[in-house]
Amino acid sequence: MKTFIILPAFNEASVIASVIEKLRSNGFDNIIVIDDGSSDDTFNIAQDCGVLCVQHILNRGLGGALGTGMELALLKGANIIATFDADGQHDVEDLKNTIEVLKNENYDVIIGSRMLNSNGMPLIRKLFNFVGNFVTYFLFGLYVTDSQSGLRVFSRDAALKIGLKTNRMEVSSEIIREIKQNKLRFKEVPIRAIYTEYSLSKGQSFVVGIKTFIKLVFHRFMS
Repeated sequence: MKTFIILPAFNEASVIASVIEKLRSNGFDNIIVIDDGSSDDTFNIAQDCGVLCVQHILNRGLGGALGTGMELALLKGANIIATFDADGQHDVEDLKNTIEVLKNENYDVIIGSRMLNSNGMPLIRKLFNFVGNFVTYFLFGLYVTDSQSGLRVFSRDAALKIGLKTNRMEVSSEIIREIKQNKLRFKEVPIRAIYTEYSLSKGQSFVVGIKTFIKLVFHRFMS
């Protein structure tokens, strides 16, 4: 089983090498870094780590980076594709567990849910997450406890069926829509988010959240 890990990265020069090293030390060799138009040295540092790197000339957003990464992983013959945040907020042990669940149980998609194990999660993050879950359910009719999770695992068949069209943060809700529309079997498993001053600084602002909501409404009713 060929497993690929996708790291969408935007200005992660200070942490990208350590994230790659943690993955490699746990046996993950097929790593794809999508440098999404960073203005720092993210691309060169990742490339020096010896992983497969793709650089967007312009910043397309999370959706654009995930779309590029999934397409490339499929072209490389991936049987399993996992997405993993490049800012260091995910535990590699959780990644291993979610992959094992996909391998051993009859599911197409596994979503790592921080809300099933929310100890230590800042209250404002819990609130944003709740709003994201509600909006996703209201627009697309499928409720999950962590619609905005960055740790997801897809079988090859699921990745082939999921067509990502959005470019930015709305991609997280779009993935939930694709799971429902394609009748994919999914499961949420608890994961731990590692919150640091750095990872907290990378989260969505209120303004970005409003823009994301508007784009989701447009995507739901106008596309």
